[in-house]
Amino acid sequence: MDKKSYFHWGLTVFLTAAAMMVFYDTVFRNGILLNLLRTLNKALSPVIYGAAMAYLLAPAVNFFDRCILSMGEGKTHPMLARALSIFMTWVIVFFLFYLFFSILIPQLYTSVVTLINNMQSYYNTVYQWSTQLLERNPRVAAIVKDGINEYWGSLGAWFTNTFLPQAQQTLTMVTSGVLSVFAFFRDFLVGVIVSVYLLALKERFGVGGRRLLYSWVSERTYRHTLRALEKADAIFSGFVRGKLLDSIIIGILCFIGASILRLPYTPLVSVIVGVTNIIPFFGPFLGAIPCGFLILLVSPVKCLYFIIFILILQQIDGNVIGPKILGGSTELPSFWVIVAILIGGGFFGVAGMFLGVPVFALLYAAIGYFSRKRLKSKNISSDEPFLSNDAIDLSRQNDAKPQQGEPK
Repeated sequence: MDKKSYFHWGLTVFLTAAAMMVFYDTVFRNGILLNLLRTLNKALSPVIYGAAMAYLLAPAVNFFDRCILSMGEGKTHPMLARALSIFMTWVIVFFLFYLFFSILIPQLYTSVVTLINNMQSYYNTVYQWSTQLLERNPRVAAIVKDGINEYWGSLGAWFTNTFLPQAQQTLTMVTSGVLSVFAFFRDFLVGVIVSVYLLALKERFGVGGRRLLYSWVSERTYRHTLRALEKADAIFSGFVRGKLLDSIIIGILCFIGASILRLPYTPLVSVIVGVTNIIPFFGPFLGAIPCGFLILLVSPVKCLYFIIFILILQQIDGNVIGPKILGGSTELPSFWVIVAILIGGGFFGVAGMFLGVPVFALLYAAIGYFSRKRLKSKNISSDEPFLSNDAIDLSRQNDAKPQQGEPK
């Protein structure tokens, strides 16, 4: 055995031992690798924000590139066209932010202040409802009274032992949350600068990435990897950009419809409906429930109008707006959409509910691709053999078929 073989064997043993130690530490010990990844994620947050912004804004930059180059009839330098495209894209983005903060935020502030000022009247309304309910149902009143007498003694202990310590922790969390907001805006501004660099040099980064991939893998793996990345980009770009645009349209339509119906807290309701619409399937219901409750406290009749309006709006979104914008970007059946939302939300919260669908769609497409490839190697190109219980004997049936040139 030569020195090169000894080196490869030693490297393999070292990497295997290191992987086992990292696995043991991550699962059973302090998780040094996870802490390292968290620290790295915190340090690279501006780069992550910048990459996300560059990915979302790339279609707009490409559109302005084509317009500027076509207007210049090939005489405009590509780098100058790219600089103008990035500048125009960010001007539009900041203008939209300005419209949002100058028009919607004051109305949203007014709605929140009105809600706070009316809390006393809302309390009186709920108190009257509950009082009338107990007066009309003596049995329910007796149950409520027994429950209050039973838990009243433990209320003081809970207040002393649980509420006060948690209140102190909450104040600490609020203070750290304020600092986190400032840190987020700092990372966001740095991310804007990073996105400008990424948008300006995206073709160069693409060439460098393909060159690095080709230098480490075979040509066949290189082609398959590029094909998989192209499919992933189609799924993510189609869903993420399309869902964001769809949610903005739904928020605007909700604002127009609520203004026509003269519903209370129109800006607040429109923002909640638009933001929660980002979450597939469950989003409209998550946004409609608190909004309906707020309107119910003001006027039950207008709450009914709001529910009918939201049902109509979601039907329009699900059958007209959504298919037009999203199309078949994920190609994921409805059942697996629900599963993806539940799993993503369980692990990563709201962000997981949003990004879980394209991630699951990518896994669904990969599993389907490899399954079709395996079935093709077994000379199966349709679902017909699996429509009966005899599909379990499929391998024996294939073995029993005579091969070409063999006697039947």
